[in-house]
Amino acid sequence: MPHEAAIAPTAYTVDPRLWEATRTPTVLLVDGADVNRRILKAMLKSEPYRIVEARKASEAVAELEKQEVDLIILDLMLPEVDGPGFCRWLKNDRRTQLIPILMMTSVQGVENEIAGIAAGADMFLFKPLSPSVVRARVQSLLRHKAAVDSLEEAETILFALAQAVEQRDKHTGDHCQRLATYSVALGMALGLSHPELVALYRGGYLHDIGKVAVPDAILFKRGDLTKEEWQVMRAHTTRGEAICRPMKSLAPVLPIIRSHHERWNGTGYPDGLSGEQIPLLARILQVADVYDALTSERSYKRAMSHDEALATLREETARDWRDPALVAVFDEICSRASIPRPGLVAPPEWPNASPMQISMHNMSRALLKQQP
Repeated sequence: MPHEAAIAPTAYTVDPRLWEATRTPTVLLVDGADVNRRILKAMLKSEPYRIVEARKASEAVAELEKQEVDLIILDLMLPEVDGPGFCRWLKNDRRTQLIPILMMTSVQGVENEIAGIAAGADMFLFKPLSPSVVRARVQSLLRHKAAVDSLEEAETILFALAQAVEQRDKHTGDHCQRLATYSVALGMALGLSHPELVALYRGGYLHDIGKVAVPDAILFKRGDLTKEEWQVMRAHTTRGEAICRPMKSLAPVLPIIRSHHERWNGTGYPDGLSGEQIPLLARILQVADVYDALTSERSYKRAMSHDEALATLREETARDWRDPALVAVFDEICSRASIPRPGLVAPPEWPNASPMQISMHNMSRALLKQQP
């Protein structure tokens, strides 16, 4: 199996309908037979594509490391690892899973098509190939890839906006990164699913995105806020939800953005929810948010120590503000050093790291555009 490599993320800034006018799509042909690659290149010669070739999976990975690829055409039978095996590897890697794959073979049999589709291939063709059919399938897959990339760009813009909001205050530092880390660690301790952990991670970055609409005079005011100013400040939850709502992929994050300032006793905002009416993911992020706020220096306060912050969390739980079960779990995993101490920005190196933990670590690097 090819090694896991740092493959540059793909990003486009154009509407799919304008793609051809702004960039040339790159198609990667992966086939061990030279004659097969020549035939495919001839079929696509009339189209405005840039063709890249590889004879086996390791060569294909090397090409993916060097450049953006928009479509992979893959033969069922390859040296090193067969087509379905390589396809499965590509679809399981977050950095390549959205690249469409057209698999083909000269070996007839429905079982081969089933194997290809089951491995994640987006389309399957049997040889001998019809040039017009190949061109039509390639065009269809590239249109779909352009549409997906435009959605990815919208998400990227939102994350950049969220980090821009964070950078407005020099005291918050890497608050979003730490909050995402703490929330995922707590979610893992609770045994949450992969989609829920991803939502928590994204929520760490997007929870306060609505503060983009809060004036600096209110956001950084040293004294008490007036009633009118509090209304503006509290509206950041609903404004943030409205900003992210058009992105269907962010639907699991919306309850976090809206409800992370609710309180267990119903005295929070914006909806006055109480107890388990408050979405679980919002409650998890809230515990992490309070802890990080307490252990971070602000213009109006000093940073508390780890022990002081935990003591304050327990006091707020006794006042019926926080979910007691979640605070207890957070306290426990802190005592087991599963939560990084204040000041640690990078994702924690959990002992006996599982594939999930490694995946979350990689996701962190990708979101922050950090190098390994």
